[in-house]
Amino acid sequence: MKTEYDFLIIGGGSAGLTAADFAVRLGLKVALVEKSRPGGDCTWTGCVPSKTLLRIARTAHEVRTAHQSGISTGPPKVDFPAVISKVREVMEEVARAESTEALSSHGIDVFLGEAKFLDPHTIVTADAELKSRKILIATGAGPLIPPIPGLDQVDYLTYKTIWDLEVLPEHLLVVGGGPIGCELAQAFRRLGSRVSLIEATPRILLQDEPEASSLILDELANEGVEFHLDAPVEKIEKNGQDSSGIRLTTSQGPVSGDALLLAVGRRADLSGLELERAGVDYNPNGIRVNRSLRTSQRHIFAAGDCLGGFQFTHYAGWQGFMAVRNALLPGSTRAVLDRVPWTTFTEPEVAHIGLTEQQARDRYGNRIEVTSWPMAQVDRALTDGASAGFIKLVHQPNGRLLGATVVSRRAGEAIQEWITALDQGRKIGDLADSIHVYPTYSMANMQVSSQLRVAGLLSGASGRIIRKLVRLMR
Repeated sequence: MKTEYDFLIIGGGSAGLTAADFAVRLGLKVALVEKSRPGGDCTWTGCVPSKTLLRIARTAHEVRTAHQSGISTGPPKVDFPAVISKVREVMEEVARAESTEALSSHGIDVFLGEAKFLDPHTIVTADAELKSRKILIATGAGPLIPPIPGLDQVDYLTYKTIWDLEVLPEHLLVVGGGPIGCELAQAFRRLGSRVSLIEATPRILLQDEPEASSLILDELANEGVEFHLDAPVEKIEKNGQDSSGIRLTTSQGPVSGDALLLAVGRRADLSGLELERAGVDYNPNGIRVNRSLRTSQRHIFAAGDCLGGFQFTHYAGWQGFMAVRNALLPGSTRAVLDRVPWTTFTEPEVAHIGLTEQQARDRYGNRIEVTSWPMAQVDRALTDGASAGFIKLVHQPNGRLLGATVVSRRAGEAIQEWITALDQGRKIGDLADSIHVYPTYSMANMQVSSQLRVAGLLSGASGRIIRKLVRLMR
């Protein structure tokens, strides 16, 4: 079958689905080619299953610690097959809106199977040859498999395959201290596994502020996660004493367990596309694009994780929309950003936008200031028994925001005000102009904003004048 389209998308994840929806709304004839099932990593192996598992694990943790609030319970009994069944149930529920049938009902032609280029305008699948004026590549990324000696001799898990487990590991070895490794380490520990996290560098969550990394490490360690930091894995082998066991040799000694999760990063998935036939430039990290997401072929665009930059569902979806805008509408808008927000959904959560303190000092030298506010001074955090955490703001002396980190329960929601402030070029004190509902976690934003505004108001000459006026008005 040979069919011609106005716009063809390769990849049915966040970027591809958003692009397809926008393109069909513009009245175009749209095709979407997905090698597995629509929804991508977020629905099937990433955000949806991991956050569902974290929620269930939190329930187990709250039962286990209920005595701290005066509630008597027994230890939680975890039915792991039932847990995984619930995770899969939520995945299926989310996937309904992204199914082939749902997409077809909106006018999007869906082709399942691997796609490869025949020429710059032609894609072939198992049972179709598709031509299109414009093409978007949105094939996402997959787990990075490190070249560790002996890895090919043992069974291991990634964020894609861990959802196939039917038995709770007795001792889970997690290699990698990034967001995926930390989230799943906490979840499995709360469900009852012994967990050892092995990280090659001196700290976890390298992209976040050191204070955030330290706090999360302490929180997970207090829950029983065992850490091996600055301990790159040198060799992996089957445990000689247990045929089902796995033994890691690290620079600091051996660690053994019965299950291994690799969480050392992700790499653009470009396999089988035969981009050379399309004349699209790429490298091992991903597809090369300009600021408008245009590849080396003017009619071919690329978006999302396959570019090798920030790899977040929200960024991929935004880029999918912008790719359609830049491909089909007059003019162009920048769609490759230097600044993208993220949240790691441990408990407490770690949310970030903009520059870290070190990045700001590298760029501005000593012309920056840091203002912090502890969650222990936020009433909602105290009522919830969740006072671990803080807000850290990096800014210029005039209050212009450069970066923000929120470590707390619901930090992913609280960070949004700082995202808006940064995007709009507002000063930190501006947030104090808006009344915040009490008691909420967002009150912390108003508290730190008010602190900075009052400090600025009462400093220097203006502060002296204000104090004199107050004394005169007594």
